Amino acid sequence: MQQHFSLAECDVVGFDLDHTLCRYHLPQSARLIYDSFAHYLVTEKGYDEDLLTLAPDSLDFCCKGLVFDIEEGNFLKLAEDGTVLRASHGTKSMTFEEILEIYGRKEWKHFNTVSGMVSRTAKYYLYDNYFDLPGALLCARVVDSLDQHDGQKKYDFWKDMVAAIQHNYKISAFKEDCGMYFPEVKNHPDKYLQRCPDSVKKWLKQLKNAGKILLLITSSHSDYCRLLCEHVLGNDFEEYFDILITNALKPGFFSHTPNQRPFRTLENDEEQEALLSLDKPGWYSQGNAIQLYDLLKKMTGKLDPKVVYFGDSMHSDIFPAHHYSNWETVFILEELLGDKGTVPAKAESEPLEKKGKYEGDPLKVPYFVSKQWGSFFMDRLPGLENAEETLVHTWSCKCISTYSTIAIPSLEAIAELQIICTMGRSRQPWLGLQNWQCAGCRYMGLPSRDQLQIANFTHHRPHVF
Repeated sequence: MQQHFSLAECDVVGFDLDHTLCRYHLPQSARLIYDSFAHYLVTEKGYDEDLLTLAPDSLDFCCKGLVFDIEEGNFLKLAEDGTVLRASHGTKSMTFEEILEIYGRKEWKHFNTVSGMVSRTAKYYLYDNYFDLPGALLCARVVDSLDQHDGQKKYDFWKDMVAAIQHNYKISAFKEDCGMYFPEVKNHPDKYLQRCPDSVKKWLKQLKNAGKILLLITSSHSDYCRLLCEHVLGNDFEEYFDILITNALKPGFFSHTPNQRPFRTLENDEEQEALLSLDKPGWYSQGNAIQLYDLLKKMTGKLDPKVVYFGDSMHSDIFPAHHYSNWETVFILEELLGDKGTVPAKAESEPLEKKGKYEGDPLKVPYFVSKQWGSFFMDRLPGLENAEETLVHTWSCKCISTYSTIAIPSLEAIAELQIICTMGRSRQPWLGLQNWQCAGCRYMGLPSRDQLQIANFTHHRPHVF
């Protein structure tokens, strides 16, 4: 891995949309997403109506980096070596003894697959973004319900969960007012969407004025993208970008060939004919990174233009952009705002269903440290045979250092810093972050000698700032 990264040396700056350029009011959006999935399971698939209500603070269960072992009904928090740090069956936390009995002190059986490609399969599901995360709580509660009523040992409800996701997020749902999610956001955008800070909008304009090519690459369809961008950036949002790509279907955008995933033009938000090549800037749908990069070569006049991409999903943004396209990646990780590397005491093992129900009480902000799951970055590993416990990094933390160039809590973390010029570079922005300490040091207790000295934007990997 390279030891230095300079935004000034990047020719192209790309952005994901949801939870990157467009930030959400997380408590409200989390509840909406949960309700939209639960309503489908109850009304369309006949699941228990109790799923429609939530216990106080129940969204505390939702923690990025969890892996759902679908057949067993277990949620797992993995260490960087693949061993299980914490686990729950449904919403009920497992004891250390139960974890040892089921998983031992060895690598989880699917770890090689999930870690190699940051992947998802029919046997497990990785929760790594806020659009998916409320579904983790719903799945856990379904396991609780099935245990209570049916005494199941293996679980086959995942197909119904997939149907709920597809029903609420399918391409035509926005136009058809289908499901609960899109109609609610359309009718009450201020309730769910945060306005983009002026500092970020100014920064985007500075990048473009400095000669950078700006990309927007989102898996959201064009009509939803338009709603979000007009609300958070303004009606002139298209002026911020040279190329807009919607319905990108990431991570496939990075891994598929032009034949598998051609670009398509748009007319009134309807996809038109497939394009044999991408010849000019504009707004497109679907597509692939190979043809996009060919266009970037033409636009920059360089054989190997350097691209940096900002995104919030390790599965859909950071890993594939790094692995398949060799782009620099900036991981938007809101957990940096609340997770100081602390490891709370073990949570109660009582299922959430037994803690009472409520309607309309305020919800805890999801990105704060989960009491049940502890720190996103590290955790305690109990010692065997009276040995002392040790602190270990999580697999999620390892992914950050492996696949992201840097990690920041939001775009404001960069946009509000002074942009100055480098010596000998005419009108090239240089990110002056003098004497900042990286999050790897601040949040994980690493030595101060590993501070991020960014007068020259020098990044001491594998930390994040």
